[in-house]
Amino acid sequence: MLIAPLRSGLAAALLAPFFVLADEAPGVELHGQATYVRQAKPAFSAAYSGPKSLTAERDYGYSFTATAFIGARLGGGWEAYFNPELVQGAPLSSLQGVGGFHNGESQRSAGPELRGYRARAFVRKTWSRGGEMEQVDSEANQVRTSYAAERWVLTAGNFSVLDVFDAVDFSRDPRMQFLNWASLTYGAWDYAADARGYTWGVAVEYITPGWSIRGGRFLMPVESNGLTLNRNFTTHYGDAIEFERPLSIAGHKATWRALGFHNRVNAGAFRDALGAGTPPDVATVRHIQDKFGLATGLQLELTADIGAYARAGWNDGRTETYAFSEIDRSLAAGVLAKGGRWRRGQDSAGAALYVNGLSRDHRDYLAAGGEGFFLGDGQLNYSTERTLELFYNLNMVRGAWISASAQRTVNPGYNRDRGPAEVYSLRLHTEF
Repeated sequence: MLIAPLRSGLAAALLAPFFVLADEAPGVELHGQATYVRQAKPAFSAAYSGPKSLTAERDYGYSFTATAFIGARLGGGWEAYFNPELVQGAPLSSLQGVGGFHNGESQRSAGPELRGYRARAFVRKTWSRGGEMEQVDSEANQVRTSYAAERWVLTAGNFSVLDVFDAVDFSRDPRMQFLNWASLTYGAWDYAADARGYTWGVAVEYITPGWSIRGGRFLMPVESNGLTLNRNFTTHYGDAIEFERPLSIAGHKATWRALGFHNRVNAGAFRDALGAGTPPDVATVRHIQDKFGLATGLQLELTADIGAYARAGWNDGRTETYAFSEIDRSLAAGVLAKGGRWRRGQDSAGAALYVNGLSRDHRDYLAAGGEGFFLGDGQLNYSTERTLELFYNLNMVRGAWISASAQRTVNPGYNRDRGPAEVYSLRLHTEF
């Protein structure tokens, strides 16, 4: 979808006293990527298994995605983006049995047949308020342009909430960085998305050198973790607001973020389900309800080649997970190193730890034999789920990488009676 640029006339005249309207030369830019992930999980010990447990036997899975990133600089501060995407895959254990899944490229709608769809179709409008102009290079979903240090930014259309919020440099891209779902964002943030990870919505940002704030409203699925979105922005939605502040810690650049979210959806409450039947079933007690959550994170540049991050998230845990994963409490921390320190400038390596937890209502529901969208061992000997992830990303030729990673999950599905489980991954990635 292309929108004509705001240039002159009455609108520009009215805005002129408040905004500097930058006018870049129009142009179209193209980038692309393809990523294949192959995974193997050895057998592990389990005292019992339920209908939605992580498979205790040896298991294999894979995913494949290919994306074209088409961007257009329209002039007058307008940009437009369109991403056709292909996907194919068979996730480990049919994407069941853990809070933090082991492949961020696995989608809930993927299958063994190659499918194509529209991943993104959105516009971005920037109003410059002043300050030094900064040149931004061309990359996926970013045309080459200049932005003022102080500016308003509007993003609207079909995109991922994570394109705008929680933009941690060292842990957000499963195609080049960590693979675990808890590395994509706060595990406890049930952020608005369809089964492929995208949604429709509007986000507004005010960015300055000293601080930034952004907020948005986005569509939620019609049903838990579904592909079809509810188009009513007033009755069925996900809201998010985030504050960001650059810092200096012992002379090192850092960024601190704090986020709050509110979802309003047709969901079942765990406590209601516990009183409605045996085994309990949240599907029988669904009605319009609210979910609230808070999260905070810090990223720190230790050196020019080494960065670290930490995230912590919480949601009220009263109702079923609706759009992300079954995590109500989350902690994550990791370190990412570029290969320049060992004369491999295009290589990278990382280590991260994820600790996920459930609310009391959620635990009681699963212990009573209830099933969530992803979890259901039939019973539960609760403990936090903890995963350690290590990876090395080797650059083979320009624009192509091969990486190996290992993940060890203690108490998969928050259950002491199962595991630990190990997952080994081989990832091939190319981009232009």
